[in-house]
Amino acid sequence: MASRLRFEGRMSAVAVAVSFFIMILAVSVSSGFRSEIRSSIAGISGDVMLTSRSMNYMAGDDPVHAPDAFLAVLDSMPEVTEVVPVIYRAGIVKTGSDVQGVIFKGVPGGEESSEEMVASIPSRLGEILALGPGDKMTAYFVGDKVKLRRFEVTSVYNEAVRTDDKMVVNVPLEVLRRLNDWNEGEVSAYEVMLGDKFRGRKQMEEVASEIGFLSISMSSADEEPLLARSAPQRYYRLFDWLDLIDLNVVVILILMTVVAGFNMISGLLILLFRNVSTIGTLKAMGMTDKGIASVFQRLSSTLVLKGMAIGNAVALLFCFLQGKTHLLKLNPENYFVSFVPVAVDIPLILIADAVAYVGIMLLLQIPCLFISKVDPAVTVATK
Repeated sequence: MASRLRFEGRMSAVAVAVSFFIMILAVSVSSGFRSEIRSSIAGISGDVMLTSRSMNYMAGDDPVHAPDAFLAVLDSMPEVTEVVPVIYRAGIVKTGSDVQGVIFKGVPGGEESSEEMVASIPSRLGEILALGPGDKMTAYFVGDKVKLRRFEVTSVYNEAVRTDDKMVVNVPLEVLRRLNDWNEGEVSAYEVMLGDKFRGRKQMEEVASEIGFLSISMSSADEEPLLARSAPQRYYRLFDWLDLIDLNVVVILILMTVVAGFNMISGLLILLFRNVSTIGTLKAMGMTDKGIASVFQRLSSTLVLKGMAIGNAVALLFCFLQGKTHLLKLNPENYFVSFVPVAVDIPLILIADAVAYVGIMLLLQIPCLFISKVDPAVTVATK
């Protein structure tokens, strides 16, 4: 019976498709922001950072050295994917008459030529100082005395979070170790990288607490335990902003579900009004109100599923194009990233679809109350 009825509410179908398009887009953009910003933060200073208690890890006068046994325990933790020793040093880069303050980061695995040192710079620094691969740049390091080093730019990387005050220049670890006159094994900090499923705010804070406890328990009496701080503790404003985005997404999901639901309600009411005589006839033949309602709900469900499929398909196509082209740009000063990031999280999209579908079908219980008001004696006689 449902297949023989025609649902002529085209606007209702369009509203459902548009609502699901907006919902999937909101979920994908929210996932994109989380992925881009968390990955960028992890690239800058790890998900969990181990430093000295003074946290003066950029001055070049407070090195740390973690025991091998402690590092081995960290590597064996299921949440941890990598532990990276790094050296930080604040410096000033000069090209011609242009200068810019940056943070030099010594990382393992860098290459150094026999004549000069190499560096990988962020794209923002390249724009400010007109630097590119093959160019030379002079760096000044201020301490007890000013030290000068010359680097060759070997690569320019695109940073997800663009700022002018915390640009990170990657150089070989040994370059900064010699600059600081440190011994083998002495570093500024250890950056702990976590698996993707442990990069939620709560999970990172829990892992940081566990690592901090291990640091205290495995330190000897004459050793100062390392301080473990999670990325949400160091960049709490960014994570507060991500939480606000997630709240906005929840609001959008609720609003779009209500909009699609009420558009379907209006369409279903029109369908019920046009089939009053059919409802009366079915009642006269002994069909219950629940049975009749199920006929119209099945028809409505088919329309909602079609709208869901169309909205999902268009949203996923948009996400694919945006992910490849970064067509839609953003002001990084306000949004931390220079483009609208998108990440297709299939489980999250399926959950959003399921919740929205259930919500719409529950709202469609309202017009079905009209069926109980239909008097078969009146409608059949009128017909």
